[in-house]
Amino acid sequence: MLPFSLKVLFFKFFQLLLKWSTKILTFRTPELFSGPGSSLQLCEHIATRTGVKNLLIVTDAMLVKIGLLTPLQEKLTALGVRWVVYDGVQPNPTIEQIETGLALLKKEGCTAILAIGGGSSIDAAKVIAARARNPHKIVHMAGLMRVIFRPMPLYAVPTTAGTGSEVTIAAVVSDPSTTRKFAIMDPKLVPVGACLDGALMTGLPAPITAATGMDALTHAVEAYISRNHTPMTDAEALDATRLIMQNLATAVRDGGNIDARQNMAVASFKAGVAFTTAGVGYVHAIAHNFGAYYHLPHGLANAIVLPYVLDFSKPECSDRLAKLAEVSGLRTGGETPLQLADKFIAHVRALNAEFGIPTQVDKLKASDIPAITDKAMSEAHWTYAVPRYMDKPDFEAFVAQMLPA
Repeated sequence: MLPFSLKVLFFKFFQLLLKWSTKILTFRTPELFSGPGSSLQLCEHIATRTGVKNLLIVTDAMLVKIGLLTPLQEKLTALGVRWVVYDGVQPNPTIEQIETGLALLKKEGCTAILAIGGGSSIDAAKVIAARARNPHKIVHMAGLMRVIFRPMPLYAVPTTAGTGSEVTIAAVVSDPSTTRKFAIMDPKLVPVGACLDGALMTGLPAPITAATGMDALTHAVEAYISRNHTPMTDAEALDATRLIMQNLATAVRDGGNIDARQNMAVASFKAGVAFTTAGVGYVHAIAHNFGAYYHLPHGLANAIVLPYVLDFSKPECSDRLAKLAEVSGLRTGGETPLQLADKFIAHVRALNAEFGIPTQVDKLKASDIPAITDKAMSEAHWTYAVPRYMDKPDFEAFVAQMLPA
């Protein structure tokens, strides 16, 4: 087995290859409709510009129950588009849920998909769209560039400001049979059209607003401190961080504030653009496994893990954390970069405390930590350009910090 120091050299060499490839790769973004009411504009676009007449709506049961879909359904019907709803998506969507949606799509003869909901609904819709045009199973799509044929046309209406799934190349799927959560990453998964409609988010409960907002912040921060960053991703990540710091607390306290909701929707999109190119890091690698093992919602898991990872990463990225502190409005005088980095991490912790986000994972078991560590390291190493690497003993001790008291 290679010593850890030699592994780090290999990782850094591989990161240089990733960074070089990033500079020559460009990912398309969806045709975007933005602003309160833009979801109806997207419906009109689908009806009048695409030729789609039979649409599968992928969502979750709660959004159907509260009537959030009704205006969009009425708009589509008035414009002559037939639709059928699949509302079986749950947090951390599973292979079974996706296959059930695919069966309904085929039964009803749908030719396009409209995802309405949070990241789980959009991710599930991405994989349904891919499965509709590809013969191989979902597990065989796991990894990078394994979607052979272009998916069925997909449109996205995010109802949370968090995942940025409406613009990313990734979809995350859970396999309960193996306690595994894996990502399918392919530029073909990016929706062809999307909207950022803050008005749809005004009824979102405060805890979900907080967790999804911290999810968006995690995307922006991990993209910015990634060794794979570019000038474009830096600009998007910094702007996303600024918008989140200016608007998230307002959106949590006053859910009906449309300006704050719209700004958070834009921030989530920008963070999605940033991490699609720059990638994420240890926060996501660990949070994915907390979701797989304990069904912890992804945004909440990210929020818990983020300050711990920033503490560990700080020695290799204090200047970048200092810049995040500056755009967050935390500079008050002549602080050094290290002092500003500490201020930023402290502010992240203070936001978590304000929002009632815990510092530990209640269901985490010491006996699960070795397996969680193996899976998280397997996901992160050779994939994520993290600023500082951990070996397995350090990783296990790191995850143990989040054991319940």
